[in-house]
Amino acid sequence: MAMKISSLSLKNFRNYKSLSLSFDPNINSLCGSNAQGKTNLIEAIFFACIGKSFRTSKEKQMIRWGEESAKIALVAGNGIREKKIEVVLQTGQKKMVKMDGLVIRRIGDVLGEVPIVFFSPDELKLVKDAPEERRRFMNIDISQTNKRYFYLLSRYDKILENRNKLLKTTKDFEVLKETVVIWDKALAAAGLKIIEEREKFITAISPYAEKAHEYISGGEKLKLEYKKPEVKTEEEYLKKLSRNLEKDFKFGYTTFGPHRDDIDIYLNGEEVKAFGSQGQQRTAALSLKLAELEIIKNQTGEYPVLILDDVFSELDATRRKRLIKFTSRCQTFVTTTDEELCEGNLIRIKDGKAD
Repeated sequence: MAMKISSLSLKNFRNYKSLSLSFDPNINSLCGSNAQGKTNLIEAIFFACIGKSFRTSKEKQMIRWGEESAKIALVAGNGIREKKIEVVLQTGQKKMVKMDGLVIRRIGDVLGEVPIVFFSPDELKLVKDAPEERRRFMNIDISQTNKRYFYLLSRYDKILENRNKLLKTTKDFEVLKETVVIWDKALAAAGLKIIEEREKFITAISPYAEKAHEYISGGEKLKLEYKKPEVKTEEEYLKKLSRNLEKDFKFGYTTFGPHRDDIDIYLNGEEVKAFGSQGQQRTAALSLKLAELEIIKNQTGEYPVLILDDVFSELDATRRKRLIKFTSRCQTFVTTTDEELCEGNLIRIKDGKAD
């Protein structure tokens, strides 16, 4: 079983004045020259499913130039249930999200209703950039199948913000030792649960990532290691915070916790970030994304929607064929500038219009 998007309507979103599309349940190829609206279209799909953009945190930028509001309407189903998600963006106001006609107060409630996996050349950041990118990968994936984790993460971030504020504003270290305790206890309780969820996630996704990478690459061996904070109990966590307090006081921020953890990615025993070619880094990042398909399927019972933004042009013919075969079990959206690379349902994009 797989969740599949059947239709998408846009009004004043990016360069689209008005658009209404129906999609094939298998492969949809969005083809057009650069800056015509391909990425804008998949951004709209991503935004409706995740509740935020993969390109910007400034939502007013997604409203068509000269307009006051924009709207996204997406319909998806798996043959048993159907979901309709509507997003309205207005200048000077918070976005409004509706699911099946009801206004959603917490954006976390949308996560996982139409699960989605997204990959673009920018996702190389997942392999080669700072640990923040790999934490973001874990957070989005886990949150789509575990809403409790999403709200736990939000709670942790608020506690961390308050603790860091205390570290920056308190001038006397002895006073700090007395006042920081309340935040330490809350931080340890939430932080330990986040570490546990991330460890379970990496344990679960690793074999799928290894299998996907071996298949796409033709035999290279991928390995993941979760670099977690080394604590097993809240008591150990509190002791670690206490030992680091003087350093935290000096720096003005919390130096220990899951907001500092990372994933090490190895290829044939070497760290991909340091020693892998760009092609190897890209295939490693793609393999992690493909592994998400299986993790979400295991957790929800259905495959998510897969979006591949400008990926085909980066792969040779053999890897493209292997990728298409690997993803045949789920609905896939592919963007490309080359019509010869298109598979399945062809949708031509030009000047914010589609046919």
